[in-house]
Amino acid sequence: MQAVVGDRLVVEGIHVGDPRRDGEILEVRHADGSPPYLVRWPDGSENLVFPGSEAHVERPAK
Repeated sequence: MQAVVGDRLVVEGIHVGDPRRDGEILEVRHADGSPPYLVRWPDGSENLVFPGSEAHVERPAK
């Protein structure tokens, strides 16, 4: 997984009824764009995330 600041991290729910989470990547800790990422979620909270197989990165449309 590769990301840059401004990309979106999308995390699919892993259990039935779990919501999809979509947050903005604020910080990439490695020069090659690999995790972990500092992510701001829509509720305003920020977390350091080590994404699993249920996550993917989306680039914003230009």
